[in-house]
Amino acid sequence: MEATVRRLLAAIGEPLVDVLVAPAGLDVAVTGLAIVDPDDEPDDHAGRLVLVIGARGRSAERAVRGVARGGAVAVAVKAGPGAARELRAVCTEAGVALLAVRDDARWDHVEQLARSVIEEAGGSGEAAGDGDLFALAQTIGMMAGGLVIIEDAASRVLAYSRSDDAAADELRRLSILGWQGPADYLQMLREWGVFDRVRTGEDVVHVDEHAELGIRRRLAIGIHAGQRWLGTIWVQEGAQPFAEHAERALVGAARVAAGHLVRRRSQRSPGTRWSHDLVVGLLDGRVDPELVAATFGLDVERSAVVAGFAVRSAPGGAHAFGVAELADVVSVHAATYRRRALTASDGAHVYAVLPDVPLDRTEPGLRAMCAEVVTLTARRAGVRVQAGIGSAAASLAGIPASRVEADRVLAAMGEQLEVAALGDLRAEILLDGTLALLADAADLRDPAVTRLLAYDAEHGSELAESVVAYLDAMGDVRAAAARLTVHPNTLRYRLRRAGTVGGLDLDDPRARLVHHLQLLLALRSVHQASGKVAVRTNEPSAGAAS
Repeated sequence: MEATVRRLLAAIGEPLVDVLVAPAGLDVAVTGLAIVDPDDEPDDHAGRLVLVIGARGRSAERAVRGVARGGAVAVAVKAGPGAARELRAVCTEAGVALLAVRDDARWDHVEQLARSVIEEAGGSGEAAGDGDLFALAQTIGMMAGGLVIIEDAASRVLAYSRSDDAAADELRRLSILGWQGPADYLQMLREWGVFDRVRTGEDVVHVDEHAELGIRRRLAIGIHAGQRWLGTIWVQEGAQPFAEHAERALVGAARVAAGHLVRRRSQRSPGTRWSHDLVVGLLDGRVDPELVAATFGLDVERSAVVAGFAVRSAPGGAHAFGVAELADVVSVHAATYRRRALTASDGAHVYAVLPDVPLDRTEPGLRAMCAEVVTLTARRAGVRVQAGIGSAAASLAGIPASRVEADRVLAAMGEQLEVAALGDLRAEILLDGTLALLADAADLRDPAVTRLLAYDAEHGSELAESVVAYLDAMGDVRAAAARLTVHPNTLRYRLRRAGTVGGLDLDDPRARLVHHLQLLLALRSVHQASGKVAVRTNEPSAGAAS
């Protein structure tokens, strides 16, 4: 995923940087980073984000003009209130995004955050995992309903969630601006026993509001790898109360964060991509399950199942929600459900590999986990997501088959369902597979259906749809007529006409079966060609997968 101005804003963002103008939009690629001061000679800055240091306000105008002429795509400067209009005009004319950095923000802080995004997109550099932590912080904030900071064991800020919320308290503001918790606040937290609890346990710790100290209510949880304490996740309450399941979300988030911090400590940032590729290879059947089991501490002979998630609709905007953001949400929920859950994305779907599940049924807790992902993304991001669950595999070797089934469930769900397992849609999936085989056998075509469709196309009639409704209703004329919203006598006339025009034999059970399959295949092709969504017959109700 390439670095863009949009991704830079997502990582740096409020309270450090505001975008004042972006004439070319926010999706312009950023290929590098440069730092200049007003005395530097003009240089080539093509594709770069340029930080103009050593000058602010009107005194930075000359440098801004220079980097704009050098081809920069964005420039960051401490504009000050008086010079914002002039700098805005300069950048608008040059087609360069103008990022206003807060006067009390540290340039080394801004540089580190920006460089982590750019290096992550390039696939190199020790900071390549930082962008993942920022994405995780944003996900935690969405799930818990608060403002998030992730710190290491020395209380150094590693990542934080974006926020346009004026409810950020003094502790959060000073921690982000100083890149570390203020010493006096940290001492109070120690005196209250907060650090002892997050260091020694995995429970969520509540920190009460202290309005006299400028501290709002907080939740905190330690990040642990075995017995080793790696850091802490802090969630400050914003303008609204915490989400109902905030504590449960934090448990999963801490498990996901532990993986990030272990890789960070071992300086194996490329391992993030390597680990992802291992999981994708397991799903595809290209990677030996033994290797995956050894890497992630799984038992290769234990049962597992794949749940697939797909974004069906997503809003636009500066921080659009897509597959990458969905992967972050799924990883936290999956880790809450199963500590050793694995997640990965193929660019279209997000998959969770969940170990130690029953072989004979879909566990209610798994359905509930998938439903929480769907509900959360709809409520917090305005995004419609569907989840499909494959059959449980007896060992990791069966994961590719479970993934194929999850994909088939997602493809067969239609518009009504939010969560479904293979058993809920088995008939629909088998029918889809049968029609796909029939479509590949071009020599197996029913001439009666061909004649009927040709007649409908020529006369604008709906004989084929009427026959399908009748067959779906197992010959119940009144039920089929009600579905078509026509009088039963009208349907009877259409059926007689279909027999005359096409030569259909609706009295022979074998002929009825052939007609039904061929009509379903033909109508599906017609709907796909016209861009219509084919109405699924006998579609299960939403409650079947709840």
